[in-house]
Amino acid sequence: MKYGCIASQRDEYPVRMMCRLLEVKMSGFYAWCRREPSRHARDDKRLKERISEVHAESGGVYGSPKVRDELLDSGERVGRHRVARLMRELGLEGCPKKRYKVTTNSDHGFAIAPNHLEQDFTATAPNQRWVADITYIRTGEGWLYLAVVLDLFSRAVVGWSMSHRITRDLVLKALLMALWRRNPDDELLHHSDRGSQYASGDFQALLDVHGIVCSMSGTGNCYDNAAMESFFGLLKRERVHRRRYLTRQEARTDLFDYIERFYNREPVNNSV
Repeated sequence: MKYGCIASQRDEYPVRMMCRLLEVKMSGFYAWCRREPSRHARDDKRLKERISEVHAESGGVYGSPKVRDELLDSGERVGRHRVARLMRELGLEGCPKKRYKVTTNSDHGFAIAPNHLEQDFTATAPNQRWVADITYIRTGEGWLYLAVVLDLFSRAVVGWSMSHRITRDLVLKALLMALWRRNPDDELLHHSDRGSQYASGDFQALLDVHGIVCSMSGTGNCYDNAAMESFFGLLKRERVHRRRYLTRQEARTDLFDYIERFYNREPVNNSV
């Protein structure tokens, strides 16, 4: 609309000049300015304020799909295309996805468990299926390794551990935290990759003591543990790739904040 264009540029250029160039009358423009905004325009303005709040609360990482999910959860009825349009008008965007990188070393002599999960990342109740993996976080002091255990029912992080060394203790501590938090008493499946940490005798003994069925991915197949890779991708996009950690302790503090305060605040049952 010509009047809208003039209004958006009136702080930069004289109104008289723009009206002449766009061949509209100044009286018509000023009458348009005095007109009450439409109901749709008022609703857009209100939604923009809510979208800005949701985006800011996410630390600036939510794109339009997750912003819309938050709005729907709060009772707003709004379509995904409208949220995307309003975010473009506000100049807001989320974090783009990055490519998956294989980091697992399964060249060891330990026994390998069958893949009982078979890429079925669903669960009908808590503590039926857990998935686990390790990721790498770069810091100014070197790598920090993060091991995570995820419950497939809620997608909540039920156990985690961090260390400057990638040893079996790293995954043992993550599993111990999950067991302490959840105290599962029904049959539980634990799925991971074929890394030596998960195949080690100590880790397998801990699973056996608690009657947990062990499942492992195929060789080099990231899709066999896609739910875990999805979480790590989210962690990197929403937090790690937006930070520069000078020390491992700085990274530890920030990762704790992301997992416990931000991600685990409202776990949802997402599909992969």
